[in-house]
Amino acid sequence: MAHVSRVRSLYKRILVLHRFLPIDLRALGDQYVKDEFRRHRKASAEEAKSFMTEWENYKDTLQTQVLEASREGLSTVKFGAILSEGNLSHLQEEQIGQLYELMLETTKPNRQFDIQEGDK
Repeated sequence: MAHVSRVRSLYKRILVLHRFLPIDLRALGDQYVKDEFRRHRKASAEEAKSFMTEWENYKDTLQTQVLEASREGLSTVKFGAILSEGNLSHLQEEQIGQLYELMLETTKPNRQFDIQEGDK
């Protein structure tokens, strides 16, 4: 049960951190996180360990970037990280395809998630 609690806590923390992203990246990120966590529900122990490690690293990186954005302003901070060739070589073909589609979505001028923030 401790594992389930740890997974749920990480999942919620990532979604909270996504609230600080630009609205279109938040929508894309939230959907991606939900899909990935759902997809790995029945992962083997070894896959689950690797999955959790990578998502913990993502959370730590994003948390650092969010804190930086709060100090320096959202428009000056670049979210994300460089993916080394070494890390890329460990990915499965399906993961590389997902990563490529994610890169296309986040770099195109008119993103699919063209969301406007409501009046607050």
